[in-house]
Amino acid sequence: MSVRFLTALPVYNEESHIAEVLARVREYSQDILVVNDGSKDGTTEALAAETGIQVITHPRNLGYGAALRTAFQFAIEQNYDALVTIDCDGQHEPRLIPEIVAALDRDGEEWDIVSGSRYLTQFPGDSLPPADRRRINAQITRELNELLGLQLTDTFCGFKAYRVEALKHFEITELGYAMPLQVWVQAVAHNLRITEFPVPLVYLEEERSFGGSLDDARRRLAYYHEVIDRELAAANLPTLSTLDSHEGRERLE
Repeated sequence: MSVRFLTALPVYNEESHIAEVLARVREYSQDILVVNDGSKDGTTEALAAETGIQVITHPRNLGYGAALRTAFQFAIEQNYDALVTIDCDGQHEPRLIPEIVAALDRDGEEWDIVSGSRYLTQFPGDSLPPADRRRINAQITRELNELLGLQLTDTFCGFKAYRVEALKHFEITELGYAMPLQVWVQAVAHNLRITEFPVPLVYLEEERSFGGSLDDARRRLAYYHEVIDRELAAANLPTLSTLDSHEGRERLE
């Protein structure tokens, strides 16, 4: 059965990447949405030169999670079967879009979320991730697996496919980079079916900023923990304090 899917790109100040990335995405996706999250560089002008795509613009920068929330709402309102999210910084490979959509129905199973993982399989030419990002990803992934009974290998990859019917379960209030943590907790709370999909590990801009205090790795980790605990408590699930590693969880392991 043919799946009608939308590919959505959250964009903030991506003037240097937008034209090239969109050209590649067009090869593999008929329907494209760009959520321009208050860009202040030439991104808005570059998008005005593009045809055949949908653009939603936030008048001011609201955050990565806010851009994805807008994409979720659009996919629901337009009655798509599936939504693919892909970052616009050149780190994801658009050629994999059809494969990640197809993986929603794989091995005789119907999945609600197919999440890209940069650590599930090693590809030739893989980048080395920034050390603090890898450590935090590994720690958060381990903690979520223990708390939620998941088997994730990459908590933060932005390349995903969602069954749109499943998107209706999410209440996204985390508007920044911690939004994926809210998704994982709510997905488990609603018994959504989750699997991973191997994608290459590519870092083109290792020094890209998270913004403000989140550029400090320890503060970023503490922020992620606050979000996880808040979501777990809202879902009446055990919080991070139940883990044996709780006393040492402020360390970058």
